[in-house]
Amino acid sequence: MAHNHKHEHEHEVITLVDEQGNETLFEILLTIDGQEEFGKNYVLLVPAGAEEADQDEIEIQAYAYTENEDGTEGDLQPIPEDSEAEWNMIEEVFNSFLDDN
Repeated sequence: MAHNHKHEHEHEVITLVDEQGNETLFEILLTIDGQEEFGKNYVLLVPAGAEEADQDEIEIQAYAYTENEDGTEGDLQPIPEDSEAEWNMIEEVFNSFLDDN
């Protein structure tokens, strides 16, 4: 007897390509509006299918992005490692996201 496993909510997925040209599928875990403070938005990504994995092992990727004038998401940009204010804000939003789930 076959069972169709379906998630209650579908995550948006995005493909990232690294310097070697390897494509990795990520799910968008959370988007953060940082327009007011930093003039850009942020997205937290987890490798697709990671929810089934051990929660402690999941590597979360954080990127900044600005929307294009036509409303589509622009390119993802790395967040500067020395930008403590940005990282603190992301961590704060992420922690309250975890508390809500």
